[in-house]
Amino acid sequence: MNKLFKNRRFLWIAMLLMVALVAAACSSDDNADGDDGVEEDAAETGGSPETATEGGISGDLEIQYFVGGYGDSWWKEVIADFKEAYPDVNVIEHAGPNINDEMRSRWISNDPPDVVYIDGAGSSETQMVEDGQLMNLTEWVEGIELEGGDKLVDSFIVQPGKFDGEIYSLPLVFDTWGTWYDRALFQEKGYEVPTDFESFMSSMEEIKEGEGIDPLVTSGQHPYYFLRGMLFPAFAAAGGEELLADLITGAEGAWTSDATLETMKKVERLQEEGMFDSGLGALNHTQSQMNFLLHDNAFIPVGFWLPNEMANDIPDGFDFGFIPSPMQDPGEPFAIVPDLRPLAIAENAENPDAAKAFVEFAFTREYAMAFSEHTGAIMNITEVDLTENENVPGYLTEANAMINDPEQVQIYEKPHPMSADLETPIGNALMSLMLGNMTAEEFVEEAEKAAADYRN
Repeated sequence: MNKLFKNRRFLWIAMLLMVALVAAACSSDDNADGDDGVEEDAAETGGSPETATEGGISGDLEIQYFVGGYGDSWWKEVIADFKEAYPDVNVIEHAGPNINDEMRSRWISNDPPDVVYIDGAGSSETQMVEDGQLMNLTEWVEGIELEGGDKLVDSFIVQPGKFDGEIYSLPLVFDTWGTWYDRALFQEKGYEVPTDFESFMSSMEEIKEGEGIDPLVTSGQHPYYFLRGMLFPAFAAAGGEELLADLITGAEGAWTSDATLETMKKVERLQEEGMFDSGLGALNHTQSQMNFLLHDNAFIPVGFWLPNEMANDIPDGFDFGFIPSPMQDPGEPFAIVPDLRPLAIAENAENPDAAKAFVEFAFTREYAMAFSEHTGAIMNITEVDLTENENVPGYLTEANAMINDPEQVQIYEKPHPMSADLETPIGNALMSLMLGNMTAEEFVEEAEKAAADYRN
């Protein structure tokens, strides 16, 4: 399959607009496990999957959703409402922080749940499309209308990814990776908030001396945090959407291009000047985030889930500050690459009618508003005005203002997520570079080999 698929995407981003994400209605037995998730075999409910008769929607509906930084309270609200709207549907939830690993055997054995929210470690939309696991939604989505009668396809902030021109998932969550810092610490000590790569380096040098800490932390166990959070914007700033797309799809020569090498030399400089946390190789994402909150580090590249995921561990007086990752050259605007979390239907869904009803139910502006309130993040639907909502956190409104200022921020769209078959070896090589075991030149050669293997 040709893996370069250009999306039709809006460059206008309204970050306070929010998409509504709906999750499944609860099963006949209530989920008592909370965030740990619930897995219930359809046979245990006494029902066999069956689709609607005479226009009704009924039978078992299995929904898989990852519970991470956004939590699951929004899902629970939508699930309860869906259950009321479709009382003949028995919704079976498969949810939790490890649900992608727990459900892997179901997908491999062609016995998947009906609906899947693609997010978290161990999930890859591109991989699922390449493996033929997701239903083609191209024609069906054209008929979905929102509560005001406008078409859903005309109401996405960012359009769905396309694979050979076809749509296999609908982007539910609008997120973007960026770099976080403690605004209170910076104001107290007079540290500089970076505006480009050179000011980033000077700020970290000052912090390293003043605080006696390694300024920059990320998850070494999950190299894609740095790849998506720092390097995707850096690549876009250096070579535009064309370079970004070529790198993501593994196009020949992209990883050894001059623009790519120049960007990786910046990473090499970060390592050589001691800006990375010396123990990052052993850190998972929550450990790196905790180190950041404890001021063991001053900067971390993460998405908008950070404040919500770490809500119980935020020290008194900590004030979240957010900027797009400052990897661009001086005089250039910040670069942002939207990161979407999609909802999809399994190609082998047992109850496709109920699955479509659920997905359509999920995309409303009412639930978009609720998502922002529950998670402090943004959903992928336009015309959801959160500016007067006191439950929306300040960092989100400030980020919205910055991102909507074209003099400060340039938005770049990627064609689709990078396949895990390419992202994994790229991430392994990246960790070697970040740990000082590989040069930038050696990295790009290793990455080019990984891209060649991926193409073949």
